[in-house]
Amino acid sequence: MEKTQREKRLIFPFSAVVGQEKAKLALLAVAVNPLIGGVLLKGDKGTGKSTLVRALANVLPEIEVVADCPFNCNPKNPMEMCDACYERYERGEKLPVARRKMRVVDLPLSVTIDRLVGTVDIERFLREGKKALQPGILAEANRGVLYIDEVNLLDDYIADSLLDSAAMGWNTIEREGVSFRHPARFILVGSMNPEEGELRPQILDRFGLCVEVSTPMNPEDRIEIVKRVEEFHEDPMKFYKKYEDLEKKLTGRIVNARKILPKVEISEDLLKLLAETVIDLGVKTNRAEITTVKTAKAIAALDGRRKVSLEDLEKAMELALPHRLKDKPFQKPPQMRPPKPKDDKEHNHDHKGDHKHEHKKEEGGEGTNQGSQNRGTGNLEQNFRSSEAKIPRIESRNLDGSEFRGYRSSRDVSITVVNFPKGIPVSYLPPVNDRIKDVDFYNSLVWAVLNGKRPPINLGPEDIRVRVRRAKAPTLWVLLLDSSGSMAVKRRISIAKGTAEKLVENGYIKKSKMALIVARGREAKIHVPPTRSYLEVLEKIEYVPTGGKTPLSSALYKLLLLADRERIKDRSLKVRAFLITDGKANVPLFGRRIKEEIIELAKALKKRGVELNVYDTTGRGINPGLSYIPILKEVAGAKVYSV
Repeated sequence: MEKTQREKRLIFPFSAVVGQEKAKLALLAVAVNPLIGGVLLKGDKGTGKSTLVRALANVLPEIEVVADCPFNCNPKNPMEMCDACYERYERGEKLPVARRKMRVVDLPLSVTIDRLVGTVDIERFLREGKKALQPGILAEANRGVLYIDEVNLLDDYIADSLLDSAAMGWNTIEREGVSFRHPARFILVGSMNPEEGELRPQILDRFGLCVEVSTPMNPEDRIEIVKRVEEFHEDPMKFYKKYEDLEKKLTGRIVNARKILPKVEISEDLLKLLAETVIDLGVKTNRAEITTVKTAKAIAALDGRRKVSLEDLEKAMELALPHRLKDKPFQKPPQMRPPKPKDDKEHNHDHKGDHKHEHKKEEGGEGTNQGSQNRGTGNLEQNFRSSEAKIPRIESRNLDGSEFRGYRSSRDVSITVVNFPKGIPVSYLPPVNDRIKDVDFYNSLVWAVLNGKRPPINLGPEDIRVRVRRAKAPTLWVLLLDSSGSMAVKRRISIAKGTAEKLVENGYIKKSKMALIVARGREAKIHVPPTRSYLEVLEKIEYVPTGGKTPLSSALYKLLLLADRERIKDRSLKVRAFLITDGKANVPLFGRRIKEEIIELAKALKKRGVELNVYDTTGRGINPGLSYIPILKEVAGAKVYSV
């Protein structure tokens, strides 16, 4: 029986993972120095990201904690103690000490805010009549590893609380009259599949290191992976013992590296070389140098050395810089090359020449490819897609003349939900029906006490209260891009695509789903159905051809159908549409007059609560032909911006 229980606790050994040397090095480095700031593993599904992180638990060393404290406080450092332990320390009380293995704590995507930060201990309240804290996941993860699988899918309100604690190193709890603070200093490790959506920049910057994890593409490694997994599944205990010595050696390396880490030095020449490289790459955050130096020292300490070498620095840069090379979302980062000593003038000269040659070659190749795909569209789109002027500078103004910078809205669209266990609690109510999912136990007990009940309290239906929460409403942004022939006049298509790309960036920051409808030819088409793969939307926008008639009615009709279909899945969905057009239309949808169709469609959009924003690309000067933008503004209540 004991053997069976031990087998259930066994996980795949860290040293048995085939390949993934960069990911292993990053995880070992943060285990040596948690101040590096965590690791993000990016890669396709099935590449072993979760296996690698959970295997890390086998090689993490033991730490000293206060034995009777649920927050894993450091008994030797008052700066790493919770309020209760610090009071005992100040009174001169000798704190009991215990040794525990560092833990890997999983943060599920379905976690509630109460489970994350902690809440009132209901059992103690019933037993003793005192308000006390029930620790949350942040308490369990203190001085350990907090692992978030599919971190890019984490709810915003959970991510915000997590970021606050990660930034300050403390978790402050204010719940139903309970005020408490405890340390929350954990190694943040996340994994994600980029195909399922990008990560918010605020969270991305919190990861000190970032590693691209991919499946080995040579047959020998893939065969070895299959053999080891099969062997592990057949007899986990035997497999674990096979790698037990290697696991202990890794633990020993981490323990030894922690001891010598304060004595590891890096030369001024390497620091100068690092600073110059970071400046050349255009990285604006100082975290780049700080994290790289800490990582290089950890790598040197893992090898038992007290001086950082150029090779250590190169490895550290490969881990700490790639995710910091972009100024804006989706910007292609510059190519990162290994640092070279400054006295190698001849090599530096050749290196720069090669870089210029490659740059010209890439530009030429890109233009050739696009030209072959878009013959007949003229030089306009070729200019749009090449060089630094890919997106023209857009100066948008409201109709009253005031400057407009992108799409302005509140950061989130909030909705009030009852009996739904997601969001920030703001109040409580009696349940509106028999389906009770989100009980507010504390206020239910208070209500029972106010009605004359005394402990032990048996809650009746009349005492139950459910939480009222404020949650972020799910949003869908639909881009309607007019790429008809009239949009080729005066570079309108370049401006339209530039505006669309800015909107995609804003949607990425707000974590909204996005869809793309293109109006061109006889009928508008949905080029990208609702998705969080923003790179796919950008790619489709870039290669949309220009020419043909303007089916504006068809585009609005497709918008209505899309909104109705998505709201069947989620009634609380907020739909925002962004129509980028010159306002022209010359293709009827139902064979009637275009003006009548657009009026009817505009009324339907307003009735269904679709928020319409129109970007008018006509600009100043004389614009012949009828524009339907004023109708959309008047009938649909659209906000109109002159680009």
